[in-house]
Amino acid sequence: MKTFEQLCVIGLREWVGLPELGLSGLRAKIDTGASTSSLHATDCEVFVREGISWLRFTAHVGSRSKLREQRCEAPLVTVKTVKSSNGHSQTRYVIRSQLSLGAHTWSVDFSLTCRKSMQYRLLIGAQALIDGQLLVNPALSYMQPKPGASKPLQYPPAPSPALTSCATGVK
Repeated sequence: MKTFEQLCVIGLREWVGLPELGLSGLRAKIDTGASTSSLHATDCEVFVREGISWLRFTAHVGSRSKLREQRCEAPLVTVKTVKSSNGHSQTRYVIRSQLSLGAHTWSVDFSLTCRKSMQYRLLIGAQALIDGQLLVNPALSYMQPKPGASKPLQYPPAPSPALTSCATGVK
């Protein structure tokens, strides 16, 4: 486990990519109150490939005014019941995919659900934050570069120089 000084600071909103799904330049909302991360998806269909259950789905990314759709496939991790913030329970497919944020990439579980009425099509939940060893400063947004960019974007207020940058890995 990293010490506080070694943790990567991110904002309430960040640019991310899901390279295994061919998705990049996604705006994500950081949600420490959600256990699992979630992705806006429709047209889900389970199929078997080499004895393993997979899921084919349409990922909806971008903003409400500039929506992009992409057909994706990923191994199916599980099907689970999730209780939403409004108290309703819903059964969702869960996939695992690589998440890129700043210079870091790690495996994250995503539940697939309809988020068409939500501003952000992708939520990063608490388990992904723990696994990525990230520290959230909700007063900041877009502190990390879009995946593949060379340096962090600078939006005031800048993080304390004592904290480690995700993009560079140095203090």
